[in-house]
Amino acid sequence: MIARGKVHKYGDNVDTDVIIPARYLNTADMQELAKHCMEDIDIDFAKNVQKGDIMVGQANFGCGSSREHAPAAIKASGISCVIAKTFARIFYRNAINIGLPIIECEEAADKISAGDDVEIDFETGVITNHTKGETYQGQSFPDFLINIIDSNGLLNSLK
Repeated sequence: MIARGKVHKYGDNVDTDVIIPARYLNTADMQELAKHCMEDIDIDFAKNVQKGDIMVGQANFGCGSSREHAPAAIKASGISCVIAKTFARIFYRNAINIGLPIIECEEAADKISAGDDVEIDFETGVITNHTKGETYQGQSFPDFLINIIDSNGLLNSLK
């Protein structure tokens, strides 16, 4: 399984309230949530993101409340994978549960820049930055996680 796209980059401690502000949580429509994803720190994110793009953060990505809307809004926006140094554990679990691939890799989080063309091989964990001609070794996904992601979430994988 491979993902490739343009990078949207953010810093440390991007919390779930920034990913999807609480004022939009009165809807269960994922496409509506996607329109407001990241708007408090990147007002143009929703209009600039393309299907397949990649989000890169630093340490403690997805911290704060445990709302499931945050990874769902990211996925609905078209992001194919999130790379970060570290993820808040509940965000990590929620992302996998809905089939949003996330991968921890400190070197990639530090060296990748906004706008870079990046490719991720989930089976090997290799992250290739085509813009800079660099590769980074992230954590590979075990077969059961690849199954969850390929099935578009945990519940679908159990069916």
